[in-house]
Amino acid sequence: METIIVYAIPVFLLLIAVEFGYGYLRQRNTYQLADSLASLSLGVISQLVALVTQIFQVGLYFLAYRVFAIFPAARFWHGALGWITAILLFDFFDYWLHRFGHENALGWAAHSVHHQSQHFNLSTALRQESTVMLLGWIFYLPMAILGVEPEQFGIAGLVVLIYQFWIHTEHVGKLGWFDRVFSSPSNHRVHHAVNDQYLDKNYGGMLVIWDRMFGTFAEEKEPVVYGTRTPLNSWDPLWSIFSGYQQLLQNAAQMPRWQDKLKIFIKPPGWRPAGMAAPAPFDLDAARRRYETELPTLARWASALQFLLLLGAAAAVLWLADGQSYGWLLATSVALLAGFWALGAFMERRLGAALMLAIDVAAAGVLVFALMAA
Repeated sequence: METIIVYAIPVFLLLIAVEFGYGYLRQRNTYQLADSLASLSLGVISQLVALVTQIFQVGLYFLAYRVFAIFPAARFWHGALGWITAILLFDFFDYWLHRFGHENALGWAAHSVHHQSQHFNLSTALRQESTVMLLGWIFYLPMAILGVEPEQFGIAGLVVLIYQFWIHTEHVGKLGWFDRVFSSPSNHRVHHAVNDQYLDKNYGGMLVIWDRMFGTFAEEKEPVVYGTRTPLNSWDPLWSIFSGYQQLLQNAAQMPRWQDKLKIFIKPPGWRPAGMAAPAPFDLDAARRRYETELPTLARWASALQFLLLLGAAAAVLWLADGQSYGWLLATSVALLAGFWALGAFMERRLGAALMLAIDVAAAGVLVFALMAA
């Protein structure tokens, strides 16, 4: 599966370049360099985290399939209808996982990573979460029980995930009947919005009919404001991944009763017990102000170059990952994570070029040693 991701990387980058070029020529650019590099970094990090959390990615599903499958290796699943059914099942259960990621505080702490960008473009599609599958695997267990083989489950998930890439764009308008059945750019813009009438709507990955069936559909009408209601205001990938959990722990510490300390993790985001002051009202105008950092031209080129070098190194690790020891996977992933953290800190101007270079050299040393030993 990792090799498929490696093959997809140049395709994704080409399509991002095409979208940027189209927007530039139309004088409607939807990209900002630091934001895009941060989103792409988080996408790569999610793949590295997947290497060292295989027990949650496929291990527990495989175990459930081996123990509980009602129709293991049934001929039905090997035919065209079986593959279509597997994809539809994955999309259906993904709807409920996605909904959990918005309507449960712990789920939102994990999923909010994907929504933190205040821009909406193809790089946003690759801004993937790293911790969702620590709980998310539970939602797909019915597929294992029905007998969908682990390999078929993985491919069905990849189909649903890759489909969602193209719907992260502002350059495709409404599509008529297509919008009523499928998840489309218009429908997904609504999903990424912080506007009151759009909040927690349009969870469908491939099909929006799940939203129509379960009352979570909203049509795009007024202009969309993107991001999260508590803005990240950072390019740091580690802060992006863990800030939601840190906020949850802070909120739990403020609760006077231990029951409420536990409830804060399972109630909807922003929940407060009766008698406790509610969060401040949401300001849509304030949400329109985008986080920016002013970088000199040379620093911008340096940031882009570092990202490309890290991306190349990550592609090599993913390509060679199959059959490597857990220690090898962990060491290379941590080294790359250090490099991506340094890039984010540099773009925030919290880290100077010399220190960033020192971290890069140390990470490169680990990677070269590991790649030579592979």
